Amino acid sequence: VQLQASGGGLVQAGGSLRLSCVVSKGTFANYAMGWFRQAPGKERESVAVVSRSGSITYYTDSVKGRFTISRENAKDAVYLQMNDLRPEDTAVYYCGADLDAWTMRNSPETVKFWGQGTQVTVSS
Repeated sequence: VQLQASGGGLVQAGGSLRLSCVVSKGTFANYAMGWFRQAPGKERESVAVVSRSGSITYYTDSVKGRFTISRENAKDAVYLQMNDLRPEDTAVYYCGADLDAWTMRNSPETVKFWGQGTQVTVSS
């Protein structure tokens, strides 16, 4: 399974970005998908996770109401719409894939498949 993330960039506080992650060499519908981030000097954390069906989503508290994760199985893609961005959202963002959304949410270090990171920088 290969994951290709895109959509990062530099934005001012209050702005928006949309991250995309396309999956290849695997059956997309078989995997829960998530977005994770890692800031300098910090551990990688779960930001948002969506179940295989798309019916269940999890968000870390700091992004609730601002970020939305969605998946489009017909395009083998998962998205992260990020609104009202804050400087503390600055990090390298990674998409990940694994079988269980709950485990991905709580134990990001166990996620099996990773895309390359995409940098998100929010200026104040």
